[in-house]
Amino acid sequence: LIMILGIDPGLAIVGYGIIEEKGDRYIPVEYGAIRTDSKTELDQRLWEIFEKLSEIFKKYQINEVAVEELFFAKNAKTAMVVGHARGVILLTARMFNIPIFVYTPNQIKQGITGYGSAQKFQVQNMVKTLLGLDRIPKPDDTADALACAICHLNSRAVLKKIKKIR
Repeated sequence: LIMILGIDPGLAIVGYGIIEEKGDRYIPVEYGAIRTDSKTELDQRLWEIFEKLSEIFKKYQINEVAVEELFFAKNAKTAMVVGHARGVILLTARMFNIPIFVYTPNQIKQGITGYGSAQKFQVQNMVKTLLGLDRIPKPDDTADALACAICHLNSRAVLKKIKKIR
């Protein structure tokens, strides 16, 4: 059994989703969002992300982590702050010695819908369908994290062939 943790990085909201691969099925194990308060100091918010992610790693036997790459066209300040959160996420996975794989938003869209320019609702509907969920997970960051995990699971066969995963 392979268990993947997908993460959509953020400072206010870190979306996460754990998916287990059982044969040819993807089973949602747990998903949700780590939220931090904007009134709290940056270092405390980063600590909260670290603590909550550490709890997830301790609770589940995560084999690999799939993280969405940051993409910001305009706002450098937002990119910097989210970059801090992403750094904490990567460091936490590394502390637990879990391999990290990074996917761009377009790679995730391509991996879920077969179309790199798919709309957000198309990706979310595919997440719902592929995982057999009653509704699209909320907030959007959670659905994005699950999409990232599914993208990674779909990519593993190719990665195995080029010997990046054992």
